[in-house]
Amino acid sequence: MKCILPILLLLPYTTAQEFQDLYCGDVNCYDLLGVTRDSSKVEISKAYRKLAGTWHPDRFRTQEEKKNAEVMFMRIAAGYEVLKDDESRKEYDYMLDHPEEYYYNYYRYYKRRVAPKVDIRIVILSLISIVSALQYYSTWYNFNQTIVYLATVPKYRYQALEIARSKGLLLNQKQKGVSRDKSKQMEDEVVRHIIADMMDSNGGYERPQIRDILWVRIVLFPLEAYKWIRFQGDWILRFWILREEYGTFEKEYITRTKLKYSERQWLALQDFEKELFLKKEFWIKVNWEEYCEEEAERERVKQAESGRSKQERRWLKHSDNRMTFDENYDW
Repeated sequence: MKCILPILLLLPYTTAQEFQDLYCGDVNCYDLLGVTRDSSKVEISKAYRKLAGTWHPDRFRTQEEKKNAEVMFMRIAAGYEVLKDDESRKEYDYMLDHPEEYYYNYYRYYKRRVAPKVDIRIVILSLISIVSALQYYSTWYNFNQTIVYLATVPKYRYQALEIARSKGLLLNQKQKGVSRDKSKQMEDEVVRHIIADMMDSNGGYERPQIRDILWVRIVLFPLEAYKWIRFQGDWILRFWILREEYGTFEKEYITRTKLKYSERQWLALQDFEKELFLKKEFWIKVNWEEYCEEEAERERVKQAESGRSKQERRWLKHSDNRMTFDENYDW
């Protein structure tokens, strides 16, 4: 115990001395450069250049002198790095004034030392740009792969070929000098183009748009937020407070919102389909609840009549612990 007590008493002093080692070794950085705490940046720069010229290793001849001069030159450079920067100098002065706060001083020293030298704003902007580019590429890739697959599905391919024939897009494929492979390639391109147009116009699978890219969404966010707030405020004022009657636009908006249709999908519907939905008056709570119950019942009946459901019931009835699934069943 008698041996430990002196060590504990000397610990704060020892730790405070170690902080000077972090910056300029066992010498005060100001003393190392021959300046004071009141010296200006110009005076510090002049003192550094003078000492750097004096202790430059090339001014010495013997190997030992060069080695000692190199060590001193590095210490002078380290001291100048500390004092030439206003923030670093401020932290160093704080350490000299508060040596007892050694943990906090350690934290500030290493925080500055390991902190990234690149502006964090540049990092964020670069990251957003990379994500936006990858997003745009992947969206187009997925869209093209989907169209290529749909072009192999007979249902969509036959429809596309009929449209192509009606528009005369396949007439040029029978020209002389066009090989069979070339003709097939041209036909596939026409089919894919028509399917892409159909999917895009009908709201099934929209072509990738620049407005959906992350960069554009961020730039347009203030405008979109303003439109949303204005729309919600106007809706609350007109229909919640003033109790106005819904107009055609409002009825269509409520109907497609409850059906979870996008605006593009709603516009792709035929007029008679829109009329059928509007006649159900989904803006009335009771009507919407009845529609949901009818849809749930219709789905339940469909599931009960499906091949999978029948197979499950047979399995439960016989309890033979064996169940197979035939892909030809109507799931």
